Amino acid sequence: MNYQAQLFVPFGVLGIRCDDRALLGIDFLSATAKPQRATGALAEAVCEQLLRYIDNPDVQFSVPLNTSGTQHQQKVWQAMCNIPRGETRSYGELAAELKSAAQAVGQACGANPIPIIIPCHRVVGKAGLGGFMRHAVGSPLDIKRWLLAHEGVKLTSASESADSRRLPGYCR
Repeated sequence: MNYQAQLFVPFGVLGIRCDDRALLGIDFLSATAKPQRATGALAEAVCEQLLRYIDNPDVQFSVPLNTSGTQHQQKVWQAMCNIPRGETRSYGELAAELKSAAQAVGQACGANPIPIIIPCHRVVGKAGLGGFMRHAVGSPLDIKRWLLAHEGVKLTSASESADSRRLPGYCR
């Protein structure tokens, strides 16, 4: 894959894909991937905003996005963007909101081309953490745990379920 930047973050390396006008994708790369300086102004802006988010999860992203997906995926991705930091929604809750099915919401989450900025990590299972990056176990879930903890979501060690209520003191 050709990346315009490879950014080291606390949970690994992010591959940044963009063209001259918009961010096209963020990929979670192997922890052994080497960081790569941004090759253009937009890639540099994406890296700067992601690093600001790592320092402060209240940062609002403003880079232009170009997502290609089905109409349903676009609706799910927009609904994910409406989940405030410090909150989660279950696949079922989003499905009910969108008049869809929880499995279809989960598939749209897995197809999200711009994780973190389109916060699919804020969507959890009804009784647990759910999946992340089309995985139900392993290091992808460690990344999801890191992102949720970074944003102030409390996870219980027994069930790893995210608290879907608004956490005090957190708002956009």
